[in-house]
Amino acid sequence: MMLAEERWSDILKLLTEKGSVTVQQLCTVFDASESTIRRDLLELDKLGKLHRVHGGATLLSGEYITDEATMSAKETLAVDQKRSMAEYAASLITAQDFVFIDAGSSTLLLAQCISGDALKASYVTSGIAHARILAQKGCRVYIPEGQIRPSTEAIVGAGALASLQKYNFTKSFIGTNGVSLTAGFTTPDVEEAQLKATAVHRSREAWFLADDSKFDKIYAAVICNITEGSIITNHLPETRYKGQTKIKETQP
Repeated sequence: MMLAEERWSDILKLLTEKGSVTVQQLCTVFDASESTIRRDLLELDKLGKLHRVHGGATLLSGEYITDEATMSAKETLAVDQKRSMAEYAASLITAQDFVFIDAGSSTLLLAQCISGDALKASYVTSGIAHARILAQKGCRVYIPEGQIRPSTEAIVGAGALASLQKYNFTKSFIGTNGVSLTAGFTTPDVEEAQLKATAVHRSREAWFLADDSKFDKIYAAVICNITEGSIITNHLPETRYKGQTKIKETQP
């Protein structure tokens, strides 16, 4: 039986390699219960060895932004910018598409903008409000099983991850809190990052909706590298990003 101190050392090694880990990942790796892993992370956080976040842990770093506004607060920010991005994103959807729409304020506007042939597409979404809007429009919409994270109203957890593994999306539209050349696309919550990453990897085309305030920001949990997804933004504030991935500016 592994001693707690040995497990702590191995947890920190794994965290150094990955940058962030979920409770479920650690339970699988160490064949331990959730209560044991959560207790380990609590003790390591108290010792200043890692930063415990909802659903897992991240490396300590002064570059990371750890706070996050609530969904209701986000809906009041950069509305015109987000709407221009949402309108362009909606124009990419055809009747034949099978689409994943991530939770978030920019993608919520995307759901509101869907019209015409895009109404005939099929959708999977991790956003509760998004699902309601799509259903009201008469769209075929599916939601993954899991737990609702109150602050973002996103469905997260092992069940949600398993659900997405069953699909192949033609297009996915993902929200992100930060975009960085070095850290890629990032978000504060480990479980949400895992769900977003899974959707990206199951998609033929992955589009990140990121208004100009998101660039050069780094949050604790990595979704994927910047080369793994295209970007829809209202305005690209830094020319350094050009050539790294496909970028569409809606208000250049």
